[in-house]
Amino acid sequence: MNKNIARRLGVIACVATLAVLAGCAAPAHKENMTATPAVAVKKLPYSVSVDTRGGAETGAMDSSNVSNADLKAAIESSIAKSSLFKSVVQGKNGDYELTVTVTQLSKPMFGGAFTVTMETGWSLVKASDKSVVLRKAIRSSHTAELSDSLVGVTRLRLAVEGAVRNNISQGMQEISQLSI
Repeated sequence: MNKNIARRLGVIACVATLAVLAGCAAPAHKENMTATPAVAVKKLPYSVSVDTRGGAETGAMDSSNVSNADLKAAIESSIAKSSLFKSVVQGKNGDYELTVTVTQLSKPMFGGAFTVTMETGWSLVKASDKSVVLRKAIRSSHTAELSDSLVGVTRLRLAVEGAVRNNISQGMQEISQLSI
């Protein structure tokens, strides 16, 4: 009888350990996607509105994704922190309209190190005459190592957040180099 109880407790302990290590998918956190450009960005004396497309919510049985709302918040926060534009406004009330479209988010299924690759289309339009100032595809990636987290879903979320953060940083650098 004692062997039977010990065996059952061992199975329960193994299942509990696997459940904790597996975890549930977690969406990328907008606070962790805010970018700080590696080099100083030019300060533009204009306002900008931000629109994002192509993102996806993270479902309970899905792997980590980035939603349009969280991507938008991360871009707006990054612009505000860097002072790239004078201000970020809501709606289509800015001097410029920035649209960022997620075209690809490649994520690994398993492994020790997770490398996530993201591709977005950045479009900056002058609101007054609808002239396109910037249209650029930006590809970024980030690798989260086993040392970052033993939990796979956390490691994947960290890799997604890093890829988004790098993408935003590159996009802001591209805008900073414009003569507007």
